[in-house]
Amino acid sequence: MYISQIEIKNFRNFKECEIQFNEGVNVIIGHNNAGKTNLLKALSLIIDHKTSKRLETDDFNKLISIDDLKKAPPKISIAIKINKGPNVEPDDLVTIGNWLTKLDSSYEALLTYEFFLPEKEIPHYLSAINAITETDEIKAVEKAWKIIKHDFIRLFTHKIWGGEISNQAVADSDSLQKFDFQFLDAIRDVERDMLTGRNTLLRDVFDFFMDYEIKNEPEATKPKSAKIAEIKARKIDFSDKADELIEMLQKRMEQGKEQILSYANVTGASFNEAKPNFEGSISDVEMFSVLKLIVEYKSGIKIPATHNGLGYNNLIYMSLLLAKMQVNSNGSYMGSNAKVYATLAIEEPEAHLHPAMQYKFLKFLKQNRKERKVRQIFVTSHSTNITSAVSLDEIICLHSENGITSVGYPGKVFPDDKSKKYVQRFLDATKSDMLFAKNVILVEGLAEQLLMSVFAQYEKESLEDNHTVVINVGGRFFDHFLHLFDSTKPNTIHKKIACITDRDPESKIILNGKFKKCYPYEYNLDPSTYEYKFNSSALKYPAGTHPNISFFTQDETKGKTLEYDLLLTNPTSELLLTPSISNQDEILKLMQLYSEGKKPTDLLVALRSSTENDRIISSINIADTTTWDDDIKMRAIIASRYLNSVGKGENALELSYALLENLDLLGKPEYKNFIVPDYIKETIAWICQK
Repeated sequence: MYISQIEIKNFRNFKECEIQFNEGVNVIIGHNNAGKTNLLKALSLIIDHKTSKRLETDDFNKLISIDDLKKAPPKISIAIKINKGPNVEPDDLVTIGNWLTKLDSSYEALLTYEFFLPEKEIPHYLSAINAITETDEIKAVEKAWKIIKHDFIRLFTHKIWGGEISNQAVADSDSLQKFDFQFLDAIRDVERDMLTGRNTLLRDVFDFFMDYEIKNEPEATKPKSAKIAEIKARKIDFSDKADELIEMLQKRMEQGKEQILSYANVTGASFNEAKPNFEGSISDVEMFSVLKLIVEYKSGIKIPATHNGLGYNNLIYMSLLLAKMQVNSNGSYMGSNAKVYATLAIEEPEAHLHPAMQYKFLKFLKQNRKERKVRQIFVTSHSTNITSAVSLDEIICLHSENGITSVGYPGKVFPDDKSKKYVQRFLDATKSDMLFAKNVILVEGLAEQLLMSVFAQYEKESLEDNHTVVINVGGRFFDHFLHLFDSTKPNTIHKKIACITDRDPESKIILNGKFKKCYPYEYNLDPSTYEYKFNSSALKYPAGTHPNISFFTQDETKGKTLEYDLLLTNPTSELLLTPSISNQDEILKLMQLYSEGKKPTDLLVALRSSTENDRIISSINIADTTTWDDDIKMRAIIASRYLNSVGKGENALELSYALLENLDLLGKPEYKNFIVPDYIKETIAWICQK
């Protein structure tokens, strides 16, 4: 069996939310305050018998209107569905038998935690809340919650119902305690919890695994009675040797003891012919208190575990925790107290583990589940290394927007295996950032990836403050990724997605040849000879046509690529002439001629002779003068020459440095004006819009 679903109502950031779980590993991700910790807390309220079931006013979701508060007291409801699943143990059905809601061979059970105001207190509550006279909604709600906190929260009670909630059957405590829910939170002190035998965790593990070679021997070769007898003989032998040690200690203390106890006579502690003395024995279990955890290196050096790093000790602690869960589920050792369902929940394992250890840790967890030492695992994480190490099917993504929490299942959104496999391969440690960010900008190449954050700063915005990440998809492969985020479809991750793509006009001779890149002023220049096309992916979701996805590209008449548009928008900006740009002198000359108010013919004369320059000259001369006036022609000449002189990756890095250094000069005479291309401005404005 396994926990297949949780439904949460009015608990913390969850107004009403249903979350599906996997039978094995569940990696729960999302931006800060998306509800990852609250989800584990909700789960623990039902299946962790050690957790306090009492809640406070602040545990309620506050998105309740004053009208609803006046109709009825708020109530928290958390329900988990338990399904049979592919892996069944003998005691599964016995444990959940009283909670079944589906009685066929693929059985299903339901447990529901409720925190509510008892029926008899409701009239008093309604009287108090309906006496609120404030007309302002916010003030009225604030006053209602103050009344609940001061006068009613102490009267709220909780129940865990088994089966259909309409039956109001309380889940029996004995069955609930068959669940072993071990929770390792993000702020933990593992040294306190594990490093000496005085600690319960280590002592219980020691006791179970002592004489393990006997306990683990098959019944066929050694009956249970023979095992018990052999272990008992070992205990007696140990006790006899321990008694010899105690006797040796007593002899060493014989005279000293008389001196110590002489003070009893003076203080009056010895009276009525009774006097204090020292006596004792020690068992093998009691000897655990002298043991401490150490780390022994291959060189033979031994150091106490207290000298280890936090990450290393966390791994040791988790291994002990899994060993403890094995102890808890062993029927021979625990008898009727043995656990049936072992669940491990770990919050932010990356807090103390470097990337390589995170990967090893996840592999370790999966192996333990495979060996049935733990049956279901829940991990919350902000780590791209962890998400890159698991399959899309194992990821659950929480997203919170305007107080509403939504859930995405990346493994369930793809219409075909091709896109799913493509995205799975793509989500390495860097690119899986898209799963964590609040907003995403998808771009075709490295230049846009390096420059988008800088462009935003020129627009007095911050992508980082808006929790926006820029992802380079390496071409026009947006569709594969949009399956993850299309909010009009089920199981997707709801966040803003901006796609920036180049217009890339192309032409070819009709009925002959292949499409080749052309300049914007060549587009539709000779439709009788040439066939034309452009990158039509930008037409998929123009801004405003989809709830959460928008495409942005250059002007349909004058646009081509990012580099081209940079010069088209900034035809005299020497900031763009970075060290890796070739033909700098020629481009600088074109800029100067433009600044001096020259004509297009003056710029064309300044072009050195080359095949590409000859093409620019011939095309610009016959460009449509109704669209291409002298000013835009000159800009296009400079942009074309710049585009042919740039190496994208290196130039983008140099340009980002140059633009950032220029920003530092803002307000000073040395500052150079720079204008962000319009389509980039539109992208930034849309993605940063609150």
